[in-house]
Amino acid sequence: MRVTLDDVSPVTSLNDVPPGTRVPMLRGRAREEAVLVRLLDGARSGSGGALLLSGAPGVGKTALLDLAAALAGPAFLVLRVSGVEPESRLPYAGLHGLLRPVAAAASALPEAQARALTQALESGSGGGGLALPAAVLGLLAAVAADRPVLACVDDVDRLDRESREALAFAARRVPGEPVVLLFAARDGGPDGVPARALGGLDEAAVRELAGDLATVRLPEDLLAALDQIARGNPQALGELIGALTPDQLAGLAAPPATLPRGGRLWREHAARLAALPADARRLVLLIAADPGLDVATLIEAARPACALATLEPAERAGILHSAGDRYDFREPAMRAVAYFDASLSERRRAHRRLAHLLDAAQATGRPDADGRTDTDGAADAGGRGGAERGDSGRLRRAWHRAWALDGPPERLADELAAAAVEARPHGGHPEPYLALERAAELTRHDRVKAERLAAAARHAWTAGRPQVARSLLAGLRTLTSPDPTDPTAPDELRGHVQLLHGSLELLGGETGSAREELLSAAAGLIGSHRMLGVRALVRAADASYRAGDNRAFIAIARQAAALRRPDEAVPAQLMFEYLDGMASTFSGLHQEAAGPLRRVVELAGSVRDPAVLVWACVASMLLGEDATAHRLSARAVEAARVRGAASALPQLLEYTIYSEFWMGRYASVATTAAEGLRLAQETGQLNTAAQHLAWLAITAAVEGDQETCRVRADAATDLADAHDLGIAGAIGNWALAYLDLAAGRPADAANRLRAERRNSSHVVIRVMATPHFIEACARTGDHEQAAAALRVLERWVGSTRSPDLRALVARCRALLAAPGEAEESFREAIELHGQGVCEFETARTQLLYGSTLRRERRPGAARTHLHTALETFERYGARLWTEQARTELRASGEPVRATGAPATRQLTAQQLQIARMVAEGATNKEVAEQLFLSRRTVEHHLRNIFSRLGIRSRVELVRLMS
Repeated sequence: MRVTLDDVSPVTSLNDVPPGTRVPMLRGRAREEAVLVRLLDGARSGSGGALLLSGAPGVGKTALLDLAAALAGPAFLVLRVSGVEPESRLPYAGLHGLLRPVAAAASALPEAQARALTQALESGSGGGGLALPAAVLGLLAAVAADRPVLACVDDVDRLDRESREALAFAARRVPGEPVVLLFAARDGGPDGVPARALGGLDEAAVRELAGDLATVRLPEDLLAALDQIARGNPQALGELIGALTPDQLAGLAAPPATLPRGGRLWREHAARLAALPADARRLVLLIAADPGLDVATLIEAARPACALATLEPAERAGILHSAGDRYDFREPAMRAVAYFDASLSERRRAHRRLAHLLDAAQATGRPDADGRTDTDGAADAGGRGGAERGDSGRLRRAWHRAWALDGPPERLADELAAAAVEARPHGGHPEPYLALERAAELTRHDRVKAERLAAAARHAWTAGRPQVARSLLAGLRTLTSPDPTDPTAPDELRGHVQLLHGSLELLGGETGSAREELLSAAAGLIGSHRMLGVRALVRAADASYRAGDNRAFIAIARQAAALRRPDEAVPAQLMFEYLDGMASTFSGLHQEAAGPLRRVVELAGSVRDPAVLVWACVASMLLGEDATAHRLSARAVEAARVRGAASALPQLLEYTIYSEFWMGRYASVATTAAEGLRLAQETGQLNTAAQHLAWLAITAAVEGDQETCRVRADAATDLADAHDLGIAGAIGNWALAYLDLAAGRPADAANRLRAERRNSSHVVIRVMATPHFIEACARTGDHEQAAAALRVLERWVGSTRSPDLRALVARCRALLAAPGEAEESFREAIELHGQGVCEFETARTQLLYGSTLRRERRPGAARTHLHTALETFERYGARLWTEQARTELRASGEPVRATGAPATRQLTAQQLQIARMVAEGATNKEVAEQLFLSRRTVEHHLRNIFSRLGIRSRVELVRLMS
């Protein structure tokens, strides 16, 4: 039986593995495991096959061979051999290692084959022709007459040529025999054998593997930093985790930047590099020292030799590959090995050579590796002029001079720091924070060293490397004079450090300490760096906003108003107006807030800074201008991406979600929150992660997925409690109340929102949840509290121009109207919905209107609205609201037939989605990753799916779903 990868589903069965057999757990290799199981099952039934596993060192090839041997168990005869370099020139050494345990069975072969095989195994001479390869196949088949054979050949590319050819012949013919031949190779392998190239593990598998390997739970940002090096390579990840220091685990030291020196992968990469000719190694070192090096510069570096010819051995060895007009390492981790395994003098010579080459290119006007000259002033495709590209070139030249130590250290440090400050983050080489850190290393004066370390920390944070930023800030405390965190330190330096400390704490720590740190920063910066001082004030107010501390926010706004000047720059004007408008909003003065908030939106047209644009987005939402808010948030996100401001993205996506929610774009809310959660975890922003989790709970409530909603809301609430995040806790509680309302539990919803309004002062979320609170109260007879909440909602909505918000107010009035008097308000609500964009809330209004008409014994009129609502709910996949609409239609006298296949009709929307994904071949890990659930939750869903459908296996699920 010839097995191709297309024939195999990722459904594995271990039923044939004897009890007590230890089967290794491999993460992220379910599809490969399925291939192995299918091959072994085929061999048991008399028709096996062959498979080649290829991939980089450490990617898991040997582990899969081990897995195959474990799955085979004692029912198979397992033969194994590994290719080793010293034996690669000994003919038939590989066959000798593999077949020696069964060589005695050669006597059963035809005489010519037996003789050829015996000579090959005993003397290394097999002669030409068909006899020897046929003997290898015949021997495997003869041995398999008693029990199936599994032959595993690791590092087949290191076997001697003669053994490779004989085994390839057998592999192409084992279909039809109870034999499985498995090969593993870094590059290449037997021709004509089905192959599976192993890539890196996906994010979910990396997370699970880290959980297996680490003795403590690794923070998501640390794990992301490790995987930047490992790139999903299991062995690399294991070596990195094993080498972590206590300070790195605690976030006090920067994470590793390379594989552990002396580790197995490092040694293997170093050995491959050492095998290259000396000239090739010199050019490879240049490429390692400057990832942006182009072929033209390499040609200059190699003269009088030809660079392309010199690098051919590195290409043939699989070390380099050409990527456009550059060379790159096939395995990214090898770059650091190529650099750091060279001696210090070799590295200095490389940097000196690179600096000379880049200087020469600049002097002659030849384009640098970015494809621009320093004098090229034309704008590039991204709209940035040649000046920025020139800054990048100056930074590269200064970087190489600083590492070559070509001049007095202080002068080199000044030059490098100046170039780093002028360059914008661009994802190139070197990153500004690395350049500033190197400049600090070369600086003797403690005050200047501290300033450069602080600047490096700021750039590292902006680039989304919080662990590096914290490590650099920790390094500031070790300076002998002065300590920038000490009260006697210069105000300006202390202010910069406190601003960064407070920003880190704001998005990843406790909001109260973040507010105090940011207020201190503002006091130190407002005189010397006014824009940074104002920004620190706004961030301190943001800390109060996240905590739900409205009084602190208003106090900060008053403090800011006293500092305001008539000649402020536009970004500062915008921030002052924002604080003024928000303070009025939190005071319930919505009409007074409208003026400053509208000025914020007007000023946004002249602002490019994404961190400032976000406040205009908030102002637009409070004005009820959701489309404008969405447009501004999209501008802010794009500006942050262009600037390389990775740390800003998770928070900016929060504000994208607000506008998407008000517009009823729940699928977009889920997508945005999922991306925001991933980025927040990778950059250590637990506070922002809490909000994204809470919004994911909201989308689960809309879909009617009760379990997922609770899991996400509980996770968000846990983070909120630990970090004093009133806003995340309020959203999580709102999600649970929304779920109660959708599930027909209005009393539970009312009680939950009533308690939230009592215990939390987070005005924005309270107002957003008010329509649900009024509905829950109206349905439970608490008209007094509902009316009081409606009056507050009316004051805010009256200051906006939003038809969607006005429609919600009209709907709430209808719910509180006396019997027989609601129709006018419902009609007004539906007319206003028609002018807005929120289709889902329109359906909610139609459901409530239809229900009211049915109770007033007007079933015909009710059915019109209920049908429209039902169609919308079904299109949104809102299971619980769909059931409410169907129930109302049935109560109105119209039978309703459920849509979908009868077998799956009883599944929830989430369960149906999981069932479809599993039926299409997804593993539990893949489902969990795509739906942002835990594996335990997916397993729980699957048990419920099997129970409801009356099935017991994935195979039955596949049949049922198809």
